[in-house]
Amino acid sequence: MSLSLHRLFPLTAALVFALFGSVISVAGAESSPSNPVATQEPEKLALWSGRAPVGDGQFESGDTFITVHRPPAGKANGAAVVICPGGGYRGLVTGAEGHGIATWLNEHGIAGIVLEYRMPQGRSFVPLLDAQRALRTVRFNAAQWGIDPNRIGIIGFSAGGHLASTAGTHFDSGDPHAADHVQRVSCRPDFVILVYPVVTMGPLTHGGSKQNLLGPDPKPEMVKLFSNELQVTDQTPPMFLAHAKDDTVVPPDHSRMLHEALKAHQVATEYLELPSGGHGLNRYQGPMWDAWQARSLKWLAEQKMIPQDDAL
Repeated sequence: MSLSLHRLFPLTAALVFALFGSVISVAGAESSPSNPVATQEPEKLALWSGRAPVGDGQFESGDTFITVHRPPAGKANGAAVVICPGGGYRGLVTGAEGHGIATWLNEHGIAGIVLEYRMPQGRSFVPLLDAQRALRTVRFNAAQWGIDPNRIGIIGFSAGGHLASTAGTHFDSGDPHAADHVQRVSCRPDFVILVYPVVTMGPLTHGGSKQNLLGPDPKPEMVKLFSNELQVTDQTPPMFLAHAKDDTVVPPDHSRMLHEALKAHQVATEYLELPSGGHGLNRYQGPMWDAWQARSLKWLAEQKMIPQDDAL
């Protein structure tokens, strides 16, 4: 299903203020007389123990980190989301597209796990290996962290949206014989949320993201492999997409192509096309930013990933 914001959101000024005000209060949530239960302190964890894979059986000294933001125990609903910030595959916008998203998720009972994936520098599989490891790690620790292993998703923004859509189209059920027990666990996300994502490496791609991920002269088979609209199957998890109609940095055709591919394979999908906001949706604030958040929560409830009450 594809939605137009003009039909979905005839927002009044009062509602815009209420929504915007709620975002500000979420960002500053802490223990107080009016908010007696504070979110648990975030926990930063290394994923690779100092020996990180780069693909083709090769490794490097280094690591990838996740920061686990868990909602208060009494508010947690068991869902979790790995968060992939954008940055063109040359940096990470870990504020608004990372820890800010985790705070928002916590307010709705969802654990938010911010992934500081490695930059590829032409090593095309490095970010995907990190995202897969993050998903496996959350699932491996699900019982300890109060998470349902069947309600673990991934969200991504811009180039982080490319990574999230790559994780949603390139996954496995784990290696049951792996010496590392985390690698025995599935890395398939149960749902995917993409906000102004890079999706294709074809003619409409974002040039900087493509070069940083695939190098200056990628082989055609690599372009195809990382064009995620071409990698959808009937096993692809449900996806929610949001994109501004006037995004000139990453055109909305990225989301449209993926949405159509998902529909063709009868995978549950919803595309919210926003009338304005450009890339970054007015710098992560205002009615366009609020709109995708509100609708994505309702979509998660419709997919039975969170309770209806937590979508409000």
